[in-house]
Amino acid sequence: MPQQTDTDTTGPAASPDPPGPPGPPPGEGRADRAVVRDALGVGVAVGLSGFAFGVTAAGAGISLAQTCVLSLFVFTGASQFALVGALAAGGNPLTAAAGAFFLGTRNAFYGLRLSTLLRLPRGVRLAAAHWVIDETSVVALSQPDRRSARLGFTVTGATLFVLWNLTTLLGALGAGALGDTEAWGLDAAGPAVFLALLAPMLRTVVERVTAAVAVVLGLGLLPVLPAGVPVLVAALAAPLVLTGRRLSPGGRGARPVRSGEREGYEEGSR
Repeated sequence: MPQQTDTDTTGPAASPDPPGPPGPPPGEGRADRAVVRDALGVGVAVGLSGFAFGVTAAGAGISLAQTCVLSLFVFTGASQFALVGALAAGGNPLTAAAGAFFLGTRNAFYGLRLSTLLRLPRGVRLAAAHWVIDETSVVALSQPDRRSARLGFTVTGATLFVLWNLTTLLGALGAGALGDTEAWGLDAAGPAVFLALLAPMLRTVVERVTAAVAVVLGLGLLPVLPAGVPVLVAALAAPLVLTGRRLSPGGRGARPVRSGEREGYEEGSR
């Protein structure tokens, strides 16, 4: 007599589990982690320099509330340091503000490039515009695609905004414990960070010459012009260099250049 088994082979086959949501493409999670890691590194490193701004602003006689408002609503380190430095040197407030404003106009040019790269929804563009600064632009523009650029921009902006404002507050509160703030040289921290980010972006001869002329104009006129004015005069470096380039061989309005000369000129300008 055959034994009866527990398995019913005559019934319908068990249906497989329904497929779950598709996972991320291979390697995408690893790429996201790399972007977040780099963005956090930039945000933390630069955000901590807000302590230097808080100390410098307090040493210049700016109140705690004014210092915190500057970091909250201006939120562009180089311009903040320029404003505070000009005021500390006895410059006219309007001149100091004008110098800081023109130094901050670079963010408008960053915004033009980032608007086409990020393609953010209309509802968040205004808030995102407040985070268009050197660091977020560098991180976003170095990414290979739009998704990574958005991630890098967001993480860098959020990290830097929180840390910059927190360390600004701590620096302003602790300035009294440091004594003479000028002896620490903390006012150089912000410009140093800005130059460290800017230097790798000067890749062509025209860009390097423009930067060099701006430095010469700014430093050369520093002893003879009121505080804040040399920064405004340094902005003349760009039209001076571009005008000289147009008048040089191969430039617009110059005599025709033979092919051999043009090749040598283009090779030297790279």
